Amino acid sequence: MTELIQEIHRRLTFAIISHPDAGKTTITEKLLLFGGAIHIAGAVKSGKTSRTAVSDFMKMEQERGISISTSVMGFEYKGRKVNILDTPGHADFSEDTYRGLSAVDSALMVIDSVKGVEERTRQLCVVCRMRATPITTFVNKLDREGKDPMELLDEIERELAVEVRPATWPIGQGKLFKGVYNLLDNKLYLFRPGEDQLPVDIVEIRSIQDPLLDEKVGPSLARKLREDVDMISGVYPPFDRDAYIAGRETPVFFGSALNNFGVRELLDNLVSLAPYPTPKKAEEREVPPEEPRFSGFVFKIHANMNPKHRDRIAFLRIVSGKFERNKMYWHVRSGKTFRTANPTAFMSQDREIIDEAWPGDIIGIHDTGTFKIGDTLTEGENINFQGIPSFAPQIFRTIMNADPLKEKQFHKGLNQLAEEGVVQIFSKIHQPNARVLGVVGQLQVEVLKSRLEYEYNASCKYENIDVSIAHWITSDDEKILKNFVDANSRKILVDIRGNYVFVSDSEWSLNRVKDLNPAIRFYSTSEMVDKRA
Repeated sequence: MTELIQEIHRRLTFAIISHPDAGKTTITEKLLLFGGAIHIAGAVKSGKTSRTAVSDFMKMEQERGISISTSVMGFEYKGRKVNILDTPGHADFSEDTYRGLSAVDSALMVIDSVKGVEERTRQLCVVCRMRATPITTFVNKLDREGKDPMELLDEIERELAVEVRPATWPIGQGKLFKGVYNLLDNKLYLFRPGEDQLPVDIVEIRSIQDPLLDEKVGPSLARKLREDVDMISGVYPPFDRDAYIAGRETPVFFGSALNNFGVRELLDNLVSLAPYPTPKKAEEREVPPEEPRFSGFVFKIHANMNPKHRDRIAFLRIVSGKFERNKMYWHVRSGKTFRTANPTAFMSQDREIIDEAWPGDIIGIHDTGTFKIGDTLTEGENINFQGIPSFAPQIFRTIMNADPLKEKQFHKGLNQLAEEGVVQIFSKIHQPNARVLGVVGQLQVEVLKSRLEYEYNASCKYENIDVSIAHWITSDDEKILKNFVDANSRKILVDIRGNYVFVSDSEWSLNRVKDLNPAIRFYSTSEMVDKRA
């Protein structure tokens, strides 16, 4: 087996997805804890401690206790190099989450046992199904009184259109929660609640009929567990790894991330079951990870991860071959060569310089404005990877500098945050100097305002625009497209890549324009019209 194949088989790159407040960032920290990457977990939002979650490094994230930007963390565990993407759960940051999903090979879906399947979970599961992304499910918060586990399994199948296969099973629930039973290896694990470090009092019971089970959890819970396990074996077929890899079946784990219940079993099974790096689709062809020639794509850009250095980092997912420090690579969009002297591996905002990286790895490249989201690096081939679009905004504002003395800071901040994908910035055809802000949700506007002030020492003000629907437009006939743009110049915006966007105030007016202009194609994402300018 070649070195490239060995390194590919070691990699495990997955995203953690969920509805807000399901415990996604908490479970990220506990996975890092069990993986040895950190020694004590931070509270996501707690008045009792000054610690904040490792994966939430932005000032606004720490203040609000939510994930605003995808963060990347890596560690070694049981012979595998694990790369975790902690994605935002809030719908207003959908684009960041969808781009993160383009850079992984599987996903871990976290569901709140009290609330069950929620709206954001449904939306993210649809994206995973579109890409046939394998999903592992963790039902969280079993230490609280919630829905019956059997009821939850039915809900997951019904709401998310994926077959479930219980991998662990809870012993009790709420105040009676005692631990989890592993159905895959017939072992029971009991933990002490309230730990923020690795538990040391794990009790292992090798058979569900072992009388030690009754002694440790009590006869009533032991009897209930035996009944549940018997029912599960009769209702659900055995776990099929091929069906899981194909995205048709999800193994389900139960536990309480806050109390370290079930997280070790989850991580152990992830490293044994989850796929190693998979082929990625480009416009020109599919690129397998085993291909010896290097290729990779930028799925995220983040400025000021370390405010002390005011740096800008491009997140690069390696698709094929071996990446080497100081080697010249081909930047496809610009048609120029590029060399990176200080590529880095991530641990949230902390980074260390690396000399090499392999398919599945996500590395940071210091960027002085060279990269845009969706850019490709190769060893010379012109390929463009798919699945990294911008989504049509639903809220529009004319954005202006509120302090004439900070004009330079305002424009620098606005441009960098737009290139990051925090917001979308457009210009008007009939007013080239006017800048229009476009966002999916109101919280993005607050993030922009906060980051402009905190990171760029700039301030802004807004004016409402009476539009709420946007579509990127294109046509096979450039003359027809130009005539349409000229005739509708007051309803045309231009994005940062030079693509035209048609805006309207209602579905009725949009449909009327479509009917009158059959040669114009309208798209709700930028992927189909991206000129890669």
